[in-house]
Amino acid sequence: MDEMTDSIAILSERPRLLSETLGSRYQLQQFPIEAQLLSHLSDDTKLIVLDFIQSGPEALALIERVRNEFGFDQVPIIILHGEALEQTCVQAFEMGCDDIIDMQATEEEIALRCEKLIFNKIANDQLQAQVKQATELAFIAMSDTSDLGINIQFLLEVHQCNNLDELGMRLLQAVNAYGLKASVQLRSEMGVKNMEASGMSRELESKLMWELQHDGRYIDFGKRSVMNYEQVSVLVKDMPLDDEKKYGALKDNLFSLLQGADARLKALENVQQVQDQQQMVRSLSIKMQTMMEEIDAGYQDVMKSIADVVENMSDGINEIIVNLALHEEQERALEKVMEYGLQTTNAIFSKGLQLDENFQHVIKELGVFLSNDKVKFSAEQRKKLLQIINES
Repeated sequence: MDEMTDSIAILSERPRLLSETLGSRYQLQQFPIEAQLLSHLSDDTKLIVLDFIQSGPEALALIERVRNEFGFDQVPIIILHGEALEQTCVQAFEMGCDDIIDMQATEEEIALRCEKLIFNKIANDQLQAQVKQATELAFIAMSDTSDLGINIQFLLEVHQCNNLDELGMRLLQAVNAYGLKASVQLRSEMGVKNMEASGMSRELESKLMWELQHDGRYIDFGKRSVMNYEQVSVLVKDMPLDDEKKYGALKDNLFSLLQGADARLKALENVQQVQDQQQMVRSLSIKMQTMMEEIDAGYQDVMKSIADVVENMSDGINEIIVNLALHEEQERALEKVMEYGLQTTNAIFSKGLQLDENFQHVIKELGVFLSNDKVKFSAEQRKKLLQIINES
């Protein structure tokens, strides 16, 4: 116990009160009048002893002043009195007194009860210090949990973003939840998107992020930091340089945001690629269907025309045969020639139909190939292919 810091304030007309029992372990500050006692109370005061020959209203009023007016609500107070009146005891306890000791008790008993309250006071102070420390740790844990909550919420909501605008704004909102101002750059086959919280972009900051995208994960210059992860960059404008721990934690947390944004960006690219391929397949199907209908119509016209020609030739030959007065064998020979012509024409038509079926099969297989999700085309290839299809 430190004699110079742990003190007992005593209001008493007896100058040597408790000096023999507690004086060696505590600094006893004894005052004959109330004003002196109140002016010397401090944070080092571990106990207040009020020595009244006869307890009365003045004791109760002093307790109230110490507790309420001077704010020493945690310092234990003991009253020494000559008359243990029940009503006075009840009122004293109601005013905040911790113990009331009859003057007839020995000084050793008084000292023991005083020291018991002092120990309780010290233990209470230590407990409050531990509670304060635990509270601070709890706030730190809550802060870490809050940061984790921001990232989890972002990762849950980012999958609902259907375009670069939504993704960029959601990333900016998450960064803003950390109390930071930032610009964002998203690079993809769909284009390069530069954004601030206002939805607009600044040319200088956009150029800076573009130039630094391959220069490492973190590029720091003053309070500004550029953070890169593959196709996503963030320029933070107000990093907390005066708090090294917070500075490092923010970098880690923001980097996880970039990873989540980059994953969603790649997913959006895949979705766009699938949509482009589906559009190509639909366009090809429509074009092929139109071509097949035109080919079929052309075959029908050719078949009809040739059939008409063959039929006209047959009629003409029959008329000639009558006028030529050919014998039976000659007529059969001409009929065989006509029959051969008809058979040959039908064979050619059948072969054409077979080629038509083969062509349809090829188109079908090509459609299956193009509709396969594993088929990958670059953005430029897709644009050229769509242009060829539309111009064909």
